[in-house]
Amino acid sequence: MLAEELLALTLKKGIHDAEVYQVNSYSRPLSFEANRLKQIESSQTTGIALRLWHNSRPGLVVAYGDFNGDDLIAKAKAISELNEPEQPLLNDRAKLIYPNSTSEPDIKSLIAQGKNSIEHITEKYPEVIVNLDIEWETETTTLVNSRGLYCQQTDNSYSASLGVELVRDEDFLGIYDGIYSHETLDLTTMIKTVLQKIQWAQKNITVNSGKMPVLFTPNAVVTLWETVTEALNGKKILDKSSPWSQSQGKQVIASCLNLRQQPDLQPYNCPFDDEGTISQPFSLIENGILKNFYTDKKTAQKLNIANTGNGFRPSLGSYPTPDLINLVIDEGNFSFEELIKNMGDGIIIDQILGEGADISGDFSFNIDLGYRVKQGEIIGRIKDTMTAGNVYDALLDVNLLGFDRAWSGSCYTPSIVIGNLSVTAE
Repeated sequence: MLAEELLALTLKKGIHDAEVYQVNSYSRPLSFEANRLKQIESSQTTGIALRLWHNSRPGLVVAYGDFNGDDLIAKAKAISELNEPEQPLLNDRAKLIYPNSTSEPDIKSLIAQGKNSIEHITEKYPEVIVNLDIEWETETTTLVNSRGLYCQQTDNSYSASLGVELVRDEDFLGIYDGIYSHETLDLTTMIKTVLQKIQWAQKNITVNSGKMPVLFTPNAVVTLWETVTEALNGKKILDKSSPWSQSQGKQVIASCLNLRQQPDLQPYNCPFDDEGTISQPFSLIENGILKNFYTDKKTAQKLNIANTGNGFRPSLGSYPTPDLINLVIDEGNFSFEELIKNMGDGIIIDQILGEGADISGDFSFNIDLGYRVKQGEIIGRIKDTMTAGNVYDALLDVNLLGFDRAWSGSCYTPSIVIGNLSVTAE
């Protein structure tokens, strides 16, 4: 049953306020394990969520695959009886359609590219174990509601995740990277980056405990930005759990840092949110000064501010909640090599073990992959080392910013150097 059909059936049963959110996806994943092709699969899923208001009370139900529309509506009405009345916040009549041509990938070509990439690594480092996952996926999202809203987007994507592992006696080295693209898959840059990291890690170097400059690569610094993103969430501002609840217009991080949302930026472009609001670019932090938060419809109404169009469902069975699209950090003036040279003596963090900081900002990171910098040069890999501090304090102490921006998930960020962080080595 299509989203439009389920909505029509719901309205026929006397429900005046309702929305249907449907996701259809088809993927072709293939995986290489221990340097060899292991499996090729195909997967197809269909999920649909019905949210209605019966006697002003909301009810949300989800179905996967085939389902009976009458039964789904009855379940939603039954659930609504358990909830408190609320005002339905639905977007009015609009038609937003973003089609995309869909054609199956050349699986043989993807397999050949995967094999060639693995061979390129093992030719230089025969002792390593390479695991590689490649996936092509097409996904169509449809949102319709009782006010005449119709939104649809079809998204095609290629993704790859690479893991290179090396065991020498009791020493384990794991290097991980990934890419995401809409149109083609090119593993060249990722392979080159991983080979460089293996080379830097050939020698283990000790580091003395103390305070020193720390360079966070785009792969690692996203952990800090995740905490900042939480602090800018309108819901956190509303319940005053964000330390920045009263900080709009004030300096919150270093003046060299500019953060914004850019939803039209490839490859993670998103034209509308899960409430059918057109997404928009806007500044979050300018020159270290907090300018805006991001919201869904309900949060914006409670804060008495304009909705930014950031209402997204964490899962099909969840209500929309604020989430950011494409966090972009403006780049600085230094290449990666110049950052290393200018920091003098310190460490580089590229991979972190475990969870990031919570909303308080306090962190204690075990460094999974890091390097020692001495006199402006990388001299080897550091092990059994951790760093601790507070995200907000650390970001006030950013003194070098790179122009080596890269995607880490849907965050487009350069490397940063924090002038003084506590480092502890066992």
